Amino acid sequence: MSNLLTRRLALLAEDRHRDVLRGGLRGIERETLRVQPDGHLARTPHPAGWGSALTHPEITTDYAETLAEFITPAENDIATTLEKLDGIHRFAYSKLGDELLWSESMPCQLPPEQDIQIAWYGKSNLGMLKHVYRRGLALRYGKAMQCIAGIHYNYSLDERLWRLLAENEPAGKPLTPVAYQSEAYLSLIRNFRRNSWLLMYLFGTSPALNSSFLRGRPHKLETLSADTLYLPHATSLRMSDLGYQNDAQSGLSPHENSLDSYVATLTRAVNQPYEPYQKIGTRDANGEWQQLSTNVIQIENEYYSTIRPKRVIRTGERPIQALCNRGVQYIEVRCLDVDPFEPVGVSLTTGRFLDAFLLYCALEESPPISEEQGDILARNFARTVKEGRRPGLTLTRDGQEIALRAWGEDLIERIRPAAELLDALRGDTQHVDALAQQAPKLADPDRTPSAAVLRELARHGNSFAAFGLAQSEKHAAYFRAQPPTAEQEAHFSALARTSVAEQAELERTQTGSFDDYVKAYRASNLCPNHA
Repeated sequence: MSNLLTRRLALLAEDRHRDVLRGGLRGIERETLRVQPDGHLARTPHPAGWGSALTHPEITTDYAETLAEFITPAENDIATTLEKLDGIHRFAYSKLGDELLWSESMPCQLPPEQDIQIAWYGKSNLGMLKHVYRRGLALRYGKAMQCIAGIHYNYSLDERLWRLLAENEPAGKPLTPVAYQSEAYLSLIRNFRRNSWLLMYLFGTSPALNSSFLRGRPHKLETLSADTLYLPHATSLRMSDLGYQNDAQSGLSPHENSLDSYVATLTRAVNQPYEPYQKIGTRDANGEWQQLSTNVIQIENEYYSTIRPKRVIRTGERPIQALCNRGVQYIEVRCLDVDPFEPVGVSLTTGRFLDAFLLYCALEESPPISEEQGDILARNFARTVKEGRRPGLTLTRDGQEIALRAWGEDLIERIRPAAELLDALRGDTQHVDALAQQAPKLADPDRTPSAAVLRELARHGNSFAAFGLAQSEKHAAYFRAQPPTAEQEAHFSALARTSVAEQAELERTQTGSFDDYVKAYRASNLCPNHA
């Protein structure tokens, strides 16, 4: 452990400071495809009983109309967050008819592109903006990409904790509390970049996919069966170069050495024309909007990243404006696969491990990352997602090759004091136990969930579609056997009614044309210092 980490852990362990560790928040966004009973993509619109996808705070859609997204409120304890996520699933299933929620990150058997519906949010200018943005994504990445699901983990530490650390740092350049907190979250993000390969090894669950996903594109996957492609040692094909990647974004590397450089990079990307997109134009031959702009990215959320600095946005505000105006409030971890063995897609053990991992990343020393170092970190991540279970696999650390297993075991030991501190607060051993459950995976790649997926595929005729459907049916039976309580039913039904009324009010009261709305949106200064 570094001296800084040791000193910070000791500070937080003092009785008078312990309370600041209780105050952070955890939220989960779980994406999941709606599918027919035969495992094929649903053709129906967003279920009316769920409410409005535009204005509902907890049940919406992501890219495709059939890609549901369940968003929990932020809670102090990940166990409470998962209870809330379970409640959303129970209610969702009670309004789903005979459809199922797909259990995997990679999509089910997909129909032709024209039969995949882009998410629809109604006729308000805001709703149309969200829809046209997704039309642009379909043009840029293809619709199959819009059917990939993941788990997003939102994490914050108490703002009092950052102030406490600032007061006890060696004298240096004085920063305002907002600036110190923002730079501290950027430090967390840099350490996440250094170590996130470990999450993909321990929790990746997408070593295979349905062959319909690739749409005939060239690839280097191996054939497992007539409908299934895979890589024998992969952990997460979702997070490989088969996912949300394209040439336009290839030059966008994370500039997370400071908030200023991060903001500047994204501001440049949303304002920089990209010739292939310019040739397509913002409108089709009939004058219909088909993308919001012809720039490298249409809006800042299009920048695909495994982790993002975030700030809750206000009405009419863009994400980067929120960061500029009020600093970083939390981080969003975006690389977790949906766990097909868990009804809600993620386990409590994974959550406890993540909390210890992220606290370690927040407290450990985190020097700036050079461009060359960034390339090495990206290569470590890419190696792990495509061949993480390969015997003897090495990664690059401090200019030397090191066995993945040895580095992983070393990291677990470095994270342990953070886990012990969290357990001391709770009076139990849940975080240390979560760490202990990872050791067998490092000792034996066959104990990883990605290996478990391949074993289950073998039991289902090596068919990704058959395995995915079987798990989806199992989870559906679980939720249908435990419908929402009367209290949950009343809560979510009220949210649904309110969301429908809010969308109707938006459509009734809006003024101005959509063209003017887009023009104003594009012209809004992302950040005064980086325009």
